[in-house]
Amino acid sequence: MINEFTHSQFAHCESGVVSTLLSHYGLKVSEPMAFGMTSTLSFVFLPIIKLNNMPLIAYRDLPKNIVKNIEKILGIKVFKKQYKDILEANIELTRLVEEENKLVGLQTSVFYLPYMPENMRFHFNAHNLLVYGKDGKNFKISDPVFEDVVECSEKDLTKARFAKGVFAPKGFIYYPTYIPKNIDFSAILRKSIKKNAKSMLTPFPYAGIKGMKKLAKAIEKLQNKKDERYIKNYLTHIVRMQEEIGTGGGGFRFLYAAFLQESKEFGLDNKKLQKASELIVESGDTLRLFALKCVESAKKIEKFNAKEISEVLIKASTLEEEAFKILKTI
Repeated sequence: MINEFTHSQFAHCESGVVSTLLSHYGLKVSEPMAFGMTSTLSFVFLPIIKLNNMPLIAYRDLPKNIVKNIEKILGIKVFKKQYKDILEANIELTRLVEEENKLVGLQTSVFYLPYMPENMRFHFNAHNLLVYGKDGKNFKISDPVFEDVVECSEKDLTKARFAKGVFAPKGFIYYPTYIPKNIDFSAILRKSIKKNAKSMLTPFPYAGIKGMKKLAKAIEKLQNKKDERYIKNYLTHIVRMQEEIGTGGGGFRFLYAAFLQESKEFGLDNKKLQKASELIVESGDTLRLFALKCVESAKKIEKFNAKEISEVLIKASTLEEEAFKILKTI
């Protein structure tokens, strides 16, 4: 049975959209559960891949990880489609929300959404939102990062749905079509937690705990750079990747800690979950401090202390290493 649509504000767009979609179509799943079950917590530092001439830094798995993995993890079926024809994409979206009264998820570019504050608009093509209706030429939108629903013209939404570049959405649309009645959450959660622990403890030097330490070393090397503009750009890039794209490094940690707390209801080892949750919350606080120090140095470059900033990030990595070693044994 499909429920009446209710808008909710969330910490992160993709996990928020998936939570709302599943709840709307009959399966109550919180945002932390949607995020944690799909083992989305991550860390990656890839200097060879550039975004705006700066290294790729990510605090979560790739965009669409939640949308794609929630399907196989829960045994549900999700309609997913990308388009080559813009007209076809608009006709189908209009039909779904007007004639079939469906709630659907879309992938868009932040830059082309006019309701976004100007200082939040940048070229990021993996922002998820919900469309729940249409009024004339305007689509009715539930954007999970906003307190209230908004509207967006078909023209502007089309630009956002077909933006070019990294993670180009190509009109991507999705919504559940089947949800099983009996789901073994206990087995799912145990497997998801161990999978996430494995990914964070990977021996690959640019991912997980080791990736955090690699970034810390890269920051230390900035102390020898004479180009102050480059240092400022590097530090502000770290903050943007951590705190502005998605819900940020610290925010993702709080989300995962909440997931661990919820998992205690399904017969897993409560003591281990509690301890790991506390460590990950502390890491989230530490990452927020890390971002703050980056901002302070970018504003007053004469006070830049690479070693001090690096040590804060090392502390966060140590906390997460301890947490995921515990979770590996769940």
